[in-house]
Amino acid sequence: MRIYTAVDRDHAEHELERFAETWDGRYPMISQSWREHWEQIVPFLAFPPDVRRAVYTTNAIEALNRQIRKIIKTRGSFPNQDSARKLLYLAITRAQRNWRHTYNWASALTAFRIHFGDRVPDTAV
Repeated sequence: MRIYTAVDRDHAEHELERFAETWDGRYPMISQSWREHWEQIVPFLAFPPDVRRAVYTTNAIEALNRQIRKIIKTRGSFPNQDSARKLLYLAITRAQRNWRHTYNWASALTAFRIHFGDRVPDTAV
């Protein structure tokens, strides 16, 4: 969505209008929700592009959810909660091997440290 990549608030509003023109006929709730929460969305535009991408990219989360659903679906049921917990742990550990690092994470992390200061631990890599 071009709203995420807009250079400033004015461009983001323009992109929201373009989105609404195209999609409000079928999905009016999307642009309505954006407008209702606009003041909470706009601060996002103050971040550089690398930070924005790190924040709004959900591919890694979706891939992990897919791995977990796949492993649970093939088992059907579990004798107890502990066996389900162990299986989830193994699935996450196995999926973690395939994770790629976030695009330009070092730049995004630097921006987070500047913006949030002490709230970003030194151990964040």
